[in-house]
Amino acid sequence: MKVIITGKGGTGKTSIAAALSLQLSESGYRVLVLDADSFPNIARSFGLPPETLDSIVPLARNEELIRERTGAAPGDGWGLLFSLTPRVDDIAERYGIEVNGNLRLVVVGGIEQPKEGCMCPALALAKAFLRHVLLTSQDVVIVDSEAGLEAMGRGLAERFDMNMCVAEPTLKALEACARIIEMSEQLNIKERVLIVNKVKDLRILEKLLSSFLESYDVPFFSIRYDPRLEEIEQRGASISESRDSTFWCDVSRVAKYVIASMRWEKCVKAR
Repeated sequence: MKVIITGKGGTGKTSIAAALSLQLSESGYRVLVLDADSFPNIARSFGLPPETLDSIVPLARNEELIRERTGAAPGDGWGLLFSLTPRVDDIAERYGIEVNGNLRLVVVGGIEQPKEGCMCPALALAKAFLRHVLLTSQDVVIVDSEAGLEAMGRGLAERFDMNMCVAEPTLKALEACARIIEMSEQLNIKERVLIVNKVKDLRILEKLLSSFLESYDVPFFSIRYDPRLEEIEQRGASISESRDSTFWCDVSRVAKYVIASMRWEKCVKAR
């Protein structure tokens, strides 16, 4: 199962990705998390020690690795030849960080095209790694992506089994998810799920969703606002400290949905 988590900035994608990954790993599934955000910080949500956090260098900014694998490094200048198919099969093992026995994290960094539209060595390495993981990994893969589907490009995006779009309970956030859901349908991503986070009033949510769900027939989950989560994040503590919160409980329903989807897919393939 390959899941990409998208949505507007500030909606809580990273917190949801971290909690979902932990819950799936604790249910016995091997999980690989890829942080593809320009400002990656899911490692902090996992509560990794400060020395580990300080040592993390995203793949897209690891100049030594980029030069080793592509033959060029960022900033080497225009017109240089470099490999568009670098070796990446060992990256998850060499550069992955073990969060628990079933959960590993690879910090990829941002994968957006430069404004000039060129393919730079850093982007070539990052996309080659993502492609390799999406094509070959037998684990549950969860991608926390700021960039969204458009930055992935069709060749990568269509490899996902599920797109979870996270929105706050506002019209603007839902409109952003509507566009992302439309795009994921065009890219033939099999499952599209709406998650409305930070919900304080279910009556307001019902009004907002009434017209949305008429246009988009997708499963949706609501995650209630919990001030304890805010306090945990302000301290930079592990999201696992929220285990007794409504947030953790609500994310568990999303985890059960993913597990049910994986089991259904396995049954279909066995026929």
